[in-house]
Amino acid sequence: MKKKLVVLMLSAAMTATLLTGCGDTKETTSESTTTETEAEATEEAADDSASDQEAADKVAALIDQIYVQERNDNTDEQCKEAKEAWDALTDAQKELVEGENADPDYFGRDTGDASKDDPLNGDDIGDNELLVVSFGTSFNDSRTADIGGIEKALQTAYPDWSVRRAFTAQIIINHVQARDDEKIDNMDQALQRAVDNGVKNLVVQPTHLMHGAEYDELTEAVESYKDKFESVTIAEPLLGEVGDSDDAVNDDKKAVAEAITAEAVKTAGYDSLEVAEADGTAFVFMGHGTSHTAKISYSQMQSQMNDLGYDNVFIGTVEGKPEDTACEAVIEKIKEAGYKKVVLRPLMVVAGDHANNDMAGDDEDSWKSQFEASGAFDKIDTQIAGLGEISAIQDLYVAHTKAAMDGNDAAVSEESEETAGTLEDGTYEAEFDTDSGMFHVNEANDGKGILTVKDGKMTIHISLVSKNIVNLYVGKAADAQKDGAELLQPTTDTITYDDGSTEEVYGFDVPVKALDETFDLALVGTKGKWYDHEVSVSDPVKAE
Repeated sequence: MKKKLVVLMLSAAMTATLLTGCGDTKETTSESTTTETEAEATEEAADDSASDQEAADKVAALIDQIYVQERNDNTDEQCKEAKEAWDALTDAQKELVEGENADPDYFGRDTGDASKDDPLNGDDIGDNELLVVSFGTSFNDSRTADIGGIEKALQTAYPDWSVRRAFTAQIIINHVQARDDEKIDNMDQALQRAVDNGVKNLVVQPTHLMHGAEYDELTEAVESYKDKFESVTIAEPLLGEVGDSDDAVNDDKKAVAEAITAEAVKTAGYDSLEVAEADGTAFVFMGHGTSHTAKISYSQMQSQMNDLGYDNVFIGTVEGKPEDTACEAVIEKIKEAGYKKVVLRPLMVVAGDHANNDMAGDDEDSWKSQFEASGAFDKIDTQIAGLGEISAIQDLYVAHTKAAMDGNDAAVSEESEETAGTLEDGTYEAEFDTDSGMFHVNEANDGKGILTVKDGKMTIHISLVSKNIVNLYVGKAADAQKDGAELLQPTTDTITYDDGSTEEVYGFDVPVKALDETFDLALVGTKGKWYDHEVSVSDPVKAE
């Protein structure tokens, strides 16, 4: 019995061992299968992720390809290809789009209904064209309200002229075309369209704020086409002539200052600027800023606000050029003045990317965020609206266009045609007209200079108001600063005024190619800054 019991016990033990062994084998196989499945899923997910990124990267590359300032023969096809590739992405893939200039907002951001905008690129123009030139914006609502608002105001004011559009930023043109299939002419396309349509008289109205880099590029483009029209005139930008100093103001700057401040005060819900000031509210108008010499225009706008007694109005710039318009500088000015509420509004024709992001965005480097981070203010409000939708601003552009049209009329008048180039040798008293109240002939000479004609060549001697202008140059300021530029040297003239007093001022002998024709005459002051001006010589009377 004892021996049988031992055998049974050993048999049971062996059976248990075998069962346990079988159990371990089954469990190991199951775990192995699970691991392999997870690995396959991970690998498949990795492949999908790589495929998603590859698709997104392709779109990013296509966006970067059209994010350029030069149009080429393939631009139309490239714009189409980029949009089609974007439309083929899933929502998840769209979020992965990132390139040198590309991001999901390029196609994905909602900026309004592009169909409400008119690109004004039609033919059948007629003899007279008014070409409205803007830097441009890809924000559809702003393009319609601001740029479109100015264009409509000009068309209403001048129904006998065909209003057409051009943008100077090809990057924006490509963006709008790729995203919305709206084609806007660049400068070359618009000018060639005018030539192809047989336009005789062309007036170009820039919507630019000042005589900055974009304005210079515009004038260069027009210059290359001017011999293809009977008359060409470029109207003034919004702020008019730049001026020679920080405190130089003019009627245009005054009108702009009054218009934008009134609109901001009204939008903020105040009855007047004085009421807003009593409530501790300051208004900040944020411009773009520029390294161009025209940056002085921002300082002049601050001077204009000060002259008007707008103590709670401040001018700033995104780029901080000039330096005292940088965000941190403006914050310090407002803190020192003791205002606790701030209203931010763009000093820009359109309320585009700068207004929505750099001014009112949520990123830490936006102006709104920087004002909030300073901890110095109780309330920060933003008004996202461009200058172009303000009726008083539209009226200013209309007035600038009228001045340009009046100049066109004078240039092609029969009297001008009979006078120009027909003077015999001799000395004449002639009108010397400029585009600026800051640059003109001494008042003692009643706007006139002495025109000398010899061997068919004309030179006018002008006496200025002081010795602050040290050189002139027949041409553009940019060319005056190049090596070898022939600068006109001053003479010292003695002026006698009506009361018998005298003063020494600088005078210049200016070459004149033709009478009654506007030409470029740049000047440099004692501070070494060059400025562009346009002048003309007319109404010569033979000196006795």
